[in-house]
Amino acid sequence: MKQKDPRTHRREAKARGTKPAATAAAPMRVAIIGFGTVGSSVAQLISAQRKNGVRITHVFNRGVARKRVAWMGRDVIWTERFEDLLSPEVDVVIELVGNVELAHRWISRALIAGKHVITANKQLIARHGGELVALAQQHGCRIAYGAAVGGVVPVIPAILEGLAAESFHRISGILNGTCNYVLSRMERARIAMPEAIAEAQVRGYTESDPTSDLDGEDAAAKLVILAAIAMQRLITPEQVRRQSIRTIDPVDFDYARMIGCTIRQISYAELNRKHLIAAVQPALVALDSPFAVAHGSDNLIAVYGKHSGRLLFAGAGAGGDPTAVAVLSDLLAIRRGHSPAAHSAMATTEVRGDLGARHYLRFVVKDSPGIVAGIAAVLARYRINIDALMQSSGHPADRLPFVITTEKSPADKVADAVREIAKARYHVQPPLNLPVLDSL
Repeated sequence: MKQKDPRTHRREAKARGTKPAATAAAPMRVAIIGFGTVGSSVAQLISAQRKNGVRITHVFNRGVARKRVAWMGRDVIWTERFEDLLSPEVDVVIELVGNVELAHRWISRALIAGKHVITANKQLIARHGGELVALAQQHGCRIAYGAAVGGVVPVIPAILEGLAAESFHRISGILNGTCNYVLSRMERARIAMPEAIAEAQVRGYTESDPTSDLDGEDAAAKLVILAAIAMQRLITPEQVRRQSIRTIDPVDFDYARMIGCTIRQISYAELNRKHLIAAVQPALVALDSPFAVAHGSDNLIAVYGKHSGRLLFAGAGAGGDPTAVAVLSDLLAIRRGHSPAAHSAMATTEVRGDLGARHYLRFVVKDSPGIVAGIAAVLARYRINIDALMQSSGHPADRLPFVITTEKSPADKVADAVREIAKARYHVQPPLNLPVLDSL
C-alpha cells in the first residue's frame, strides 16, 4: 500500500483537531526538561534505542553546562531558555523536574504551543491533571503521565484502556518504593530506620530530604490520581489522611509477627455511596498477603472491580531506570498515534480516613504498677474493646515495649483515646497507633 505523504498526514490530523504523530519519514523530536536521575535515564534509554524513531533535540536545565554529556551527540541543543523548547523543531516535551509551580507553567505553555507533553510529576497531576488534560484537548495535542504512579508498573494505562469497561470501587497499594525499601529492610535486617533510609539514599531510591516519601505526601498524590482514573472522584492530596512511617521501630516487626503480620506503608481508597475513604499510613498486613511479599523498592497495586474482582499490578517503583521505561512507553504510544488515556471531568465527594479496622497500639514505658490497668480504663471509656496484650521478655524496665491490639473500632475514637493515654508520665516515647488491615 502506498504510504501517504507526511504533509497530507499532518493536514488530515490538523483537520481532526489532533497533533499528528511522527511518521516513519519524520522522527519524533523530543525536548527534555530536567536532566537529573530520571532525565538522564530517559535520555540514555532513547539513545540506546535509535531505531524507535525518536530523537532528542533539546535539553533544558538550570546550570545546564554542568549537565552536558558527550554521549548525547553534537546536534543536541543544551539550553537554559525554556522558549527554545517551543520552536517548530520540537514535537514532544518531557517534563522531569518535580517542582509543581514551574512544571505547571512550562507544561501549560508547551500545550498551548501544540506540543505533546509527557510527565512523571505526580504532585502536578494530582493537583492540576484535569485542567491540563482539558488544555491539551483544546490545542489538539496529548498529555501522558503513565510514569506518575507505580514506576514501571503500567497501572494507569491498564485501568484507563485495558479495563475501560470495568467499574472500580476500591484501591489498595504500596505506592512508594522508598518506604517499601525502608520498611522491608527493617523487617529483614532488624536495623533502625535511619540506617535503612541511608541505604535507600545510596541506592538512589529517595532524595537527600526524604520527607515527601516518609510522611506520605508522595503516596497521597498517587492515590489521588488513581481515585480520579479508577473511580472518577476528584479529591486533593490534603484530603487524604496521612501518617508518617518515622515512628516505626524494629521491635514493631517482632510484635507484628506475633499476630501473623508485618508492616507496610499502605495507600487505600474505597468508594461508598456517600463518601470516599482515603488514607496513606503504615499498617499491619497479613504475612500471607501479597503486600507482605513485596520487598525492596517494589510497588504493588490492587484494584477491585465490580465484575473482575481483585487485580494486582506489581513491579519496580523507585529509581531512574523504571521511571524512564514508563516515560519512553508513553512517548512511543504517542509516536504510534495512540492517545494515552487521561482522566477528564469528575465528581467531587466527601472524604474520610477511617478504614474500619482493628488497631495495633504499641507503648514504650518506664515500668511501674498499674500502667496496663490505666490504659485499659481509658480504652473502656471510649468503648474500645481490647483483643490481646503482648509483652516480650528481654527489655529493660526503664524502656519496656508492649502492645495492645483492639477489636475493630472507629479510627477517630482510637486516636482520641491514644492522645489521652499519651499524657501519662510513664511514657518513654509517644504511643504508636496503626490499623490492622485484615481484608487486603
